[in-house]
Amino acid sequence: MILDLLAPTLDFAGDSDRLNPVTLFLDADIVVQAIMLGLILASVWVWTIIVTFTFRIARVNRTCDEYEDGFWKAQNFEAFQKERRRADVPMGKVAGSGLAEWRRNAQVPTLDAEGARQRIALALTSSVGEEAENLSNRLNFLATVGSVAPFVGLFGTVWGIMNSFFQIGQQQNSSLAVVAPGISEALFATAIGLFAAIPAVIAYNRFSHRVNMVESRLQRFADKLHAALTRQLESR
Repeated sequence: MILDLLAPTLDFAGDSDRLNPVTLFLDADIVVQAIMLGLILASVWVWTIIVTFTFRIARVNRTCDEYEDGFWKAQNFEAFQKERRRADVPMGKVAGSGLAEWRRNAQVPTLDAEGARQRIALALTSSVGEEAENLSNRLNFLATVGSVAPFVGLFGTVWGIMNSFFQIGQQQNSSLAVVAPGISEALFATAIGLFAAIPAVIAYNRFSHRVNMVESRLQRFADKLHAALTRQLESR
């Protein structure tokens, strides 16, 4: 009903010689309409992820900058960590894992220096991987849409063309006036599939690179922290 009302308003200033997307959708077969609707919803969700992830990755970089700057200036790592423990900062979580493992090893009466180094390194590396996974948990949807949406749109196109040929057989008329509208509606499904897939692929590649950069940064921080903590253990 809403689309019926919108169709006249989207008639591109009354130019009937131009394509009207709403009319193409309304005149399409029910199967093609369902495919178009699914692709439109996927496109909306893709753009939602793009916008939210852009703000999220910017916030992560900003908070990590602030945390790292204060961490290396602190006289006591544990005291600084206790002050910032409620902050949702990936770098802070990595530091927390390393400090927790360091504390457990420091309480052992007989210290195994090599074993302590390995355990601290394992705790830090595991935390870095966990933070990278948490940061990229929505990117799989972008990859899925980018690879699947064109084929879903193509399926709608094939179905629409099949329906057009069926109408030719029903009407016993193979003129272009009979075939063209159905083919236009069918091809519109492929267009929507590409509209959903192209931004998804671009965003997935870009955001994967940004996540890799954050992960590399966390790993460098973890390596520096590992060196500092093992140095303190060995000086006992």
